[in-house]
Amino acid sequence: MKLPNDHIKNHLVFSLILFSSVIVILTSCDGQVIETHAPTGVKVEKMEFIQARQRLVAKSVERQGLENEDVIKALGSVPRHLFIPEDLVAQAYEDHALPIGYGQTISQPSLVARMTELLELEPGDKVLEIGTGSGYQAAILAELGYVEVYSIEIVPELYERSSEILEELGYENVQIKQGDGYYGWEAYAPFDAIIVTAAPDHLPAPLAEQLGENGRIVIPIGPPGFYQTLWKFVKQDGELTAYNMGSVMFVPFTGSGVSEGGGQSPTP
Repeated sequence: MKLPNDHIKNHLVFSLILFSSVIVILTSCDGQVIETHAPTGVKVEKMEFIQARQRLVAKSVERQGLENEDVIKALGSVPRHLFIPEDLVAQAYEDHALPIGYGQTISQPSLVARMTELLELEPGDKVLEIGTGSGYQAAILAELGYVEVYSIEIVPELYERSSEILEELGYENVQIKQGDGYYGWEAYAPFDAIIVTAAPDHLPAPLAEQLGENGRIVIPIGPPGFYQTLWKFVKQDGELTAYNMGSVMFVPFTGSGVSEGGGQSPTP
């Protein structure tokens, strides 16, 4: 059930003020690290990362118009600096994409949150992510705590790296495999939601087929090297309805699947 927008905004403002007050209290202490409760238990994290993350949350709520409190909480909890190369850690909580090697990027965090919100996830939903990449989007989904996450990464090195960090952080509700995400993950279909983090020029037919009734797909579609359109598809009575969510820029979809399916007309 959605709460009225004014109630949500008031609650978010109160939450951010409260958290800021806690930060001020903690900063006044002698130490510059505090204990945080990750899925695996107590972890020690530098205060500067926590403060930077909360500034990012406040900026993201304003920039993307975020309303889902669970998604906002996840954005404020997942340590993005652990998912990027060490030489870029200083930029971890800036609101833009960063390179992670192999021609791939970790997406802009506010956009990660917005795409997660567009999935309209409910407790017990099964979510398929196409393009694990750094593992950050999978971590945001897993941090919600009430969905099952299945993720596919085509680059073997990124698969290994993201699997390791997600395991270290204790996200047991995530399953990852290395492979071509164009074909989805039929063994676990149907899915309640599918999120795609790279841009093909059409909606892959296997993903549409593996989406359950009343399911949602959020996917960027368009030519590589240019802005694409972020689409949300909703399946009702076996048919997909498309909703234009605005312009975005993602790395291109790779793999033999998208090449073989290239004969399809651009979607929608």
